[in-house]
Order: sequence, then structure tokens, then C-alpha cells
Amino acid sequence: MNYVMNLVVALQILTALVMIGLVLIQHGKGADMGASFGSGASGSLFGATGSANFLSRSTAACAAVFFVCTLALAYASNDRPKASAGSILDRPATSASAPLAGASGAAAIPAVASGVKLAPLPASAPPVSASGAGAIPQK
Repeated sequence: MNYVMNLVVALQILTALVMIGLVLIQHGKGADMGASFGSGASGSLFGATGSANFLSRSTAACAAVFFVCTLALAYASNDRPKASAGSILDRPATSASAPLAGASGAAAIPAVASGVKLAPLPASAPPVSASGAGAIPQK
């Protein structure tokens, strides 16, 4: 399967480069007006009208091959797991682990529960209330 994917990627790159070259070779719609006034555009390799027809068909063929390669690569790279028979709502819910019912608030903090001493607050720090009401400015 890997060999086939490498072949599809190489074909896609080759068709992209050929398509870029074909688009750059083609004349714009305004080039025909210059040919009627004596410009040398009508003396092309395939004739005055043959070049546009041949190059446009070649570009369309390269574009079709490029799109087919792109769709094949997109289909092959889709490696999502197969859908399960049940809904996601049928699966059991996972919840965060809660502290034990008998544990106090200080025991739920890992540093306090393990006996690690915390550094004291500096004397210039304002007191912090437990409810957070001290953060509300008073009028």
C-alpha cells in the first residue's frame, strides 16, 4: 500500500508541474488581438488556433489527473477509527476524582498533607480574606 501511495504522490507532483508549465505557455485572450495587428503570436508551433485548443485540452487533462490524485490521497489518509454501534451518550461518564469525604480542607492540599512547610507571607502583604470579599473595592 505504501508503494501505491508513493506512486500517487509522484504522479500528483508531476501533473502539477506539467500543468504549471502548460498554463505559462498559453496565451491570454488579449494575445489574439495583438496577432491581428501584426504581432508574431500567430506564428506559433501549432498554428494560430491550434495552440489554444491543444494546450487547453492538455491543461484540462492534467487538472483531471491532479484532482483524482488529490482525492485518492485524501481518501487514503483518512485513518479515523470505525464508528461504534452505540452513541457517545451511552458511554459511562468519567468524572474528576473528588477528595475523600472525611478529609479536611487542609488535608486536601498536597503540601499541607505531606507536612511540607510553606514560606510565610511578607509583613507588607495585605491580609487575604477567605471569602475573597476583600478584593471588592469599597465606596
